[in-house]
Amino acid sequence: MLAGARWEEVPEIMAKLDNESVLTALKTVMDPDLHRDLVSLNMIEDLSVVDDRVTFTLVLTTAACPLKDQIEGDARSAVMKVPGVREVTIRTISRMRKPKDPTADRKALPGVASVIAIGSGKGGVGKSTVAANLAVALAATGARVGLLDGDIYGPNLPRMLGVRRQPSTRDGKVLPLEAWGLKFMSMGLLVDEGEAVVWRGPMLHGAIKSFLHDVEWGDLDYLLVDLPPGTGDVQLSLIQQTWVVGAVVVTTPSTVAIEDAVKAVAMFAKLHVPVLGVIENMSYFECPSCRTRHEIFNSASAEERALAMGLPFLGAIPIHPDVREGGDSGKPVVLEKPGSPYARALVEIAGQLARRVSIQAHAAPVPSAV
Repeated sequence: MLAGARWEEVPEIMAKLDNESVLTALKTVMDPDLHRDLVSLNMIEDLSVVDDRVTFTLVLTTAACPLKDQIEGDARSAVMKVPGVREVTIRTISRMRKPKDPTADRKALPGVASVIAIGSGKGGVGKSTVAANLAVALAATGARVGLLDGDIYGPNLPRMLGVRRQPSTRDGKVLPLEAWGLKFMSMGLLVDEGEAVVWRGPMLHGAIKSFLHDVEWGDLDYLLVDLPPGTGDVQLSLIQQTWVVGAVVVTTPSTVAIEDAVKAVAMFAKLHVPVLGVIENMSYFECPSCRTRHEIFNSASAEERALAMGLPFLGAIPIHPDVREGGDSGKPVVLEKPGSPYARALVEIAGQLARRVSIQAHAAPVPSAV
């Protein structure tokens, strides 16, 4: 018997408990980023009401959603307020939406929901370290992630991921290697260690085209592309070859690095690629003995510049020897030192990036499911 109800009232209460009443309650639950209710976003599936028990599937926009617990809790709370409900069971899955490219010359990669460019204005800002750890952090959430090393001249990611073996082929396609839960491809896997790649622009274009279209990436939620520094051929080739949902710009807090980061932002704007946010790497150093914070490179603020340009600031990563050691040893710090401030910063930035991608995908025209 339902609490607070007389026996003769029970049939009337139970009669009102149906799918429609539950959906009405779920229409009051808003996605915090998309600012629309879960029902209109088609995030509720397989709804079932049996006696006083409600079950349904909650379809998140990404497995890396940092607001998963909040959305689940809000949905559960809303349904529990429906008269007659005694139990709520929620099965949570994710399904990314793939925006259809509105242009005729750039096509989305089959099976890949979001291609994300990771760029910087200048070298030496730790962009590859950031890209590798972001990819691993996203994969650790259960998202399907690929990482493409677009730095043809200086492919450092094989070392950073601890992968050196040659990829194999199947049915005319190159099979990406797997490491730390993600799929990976790099020019560094195709040439001997220490061998220099001396190519002109057209050959770079061909390499990027091959890495995108001749590699069997399969179904991915995210394909992160670690670009070389600057605003050159590889950046242009990537954007010409496929639909890029957005770009991330990595900088340090030095004036020179930020000035070059502004140029990278301008390049993406000219190529009609939205900038999803700015990351400040090597932001500060905290002395392990005295716990004093030292602003080693700080002559400018990436956060202030990003906000002044109307761009999201995704976060700041402190400098620490462990981050460098993780890259040198092929053991990403987000997995090796998960409780450290620098690993937590990278994981939080990965969540913020996932949020920005979801917002961008839902804002894009003519979305279609992967």
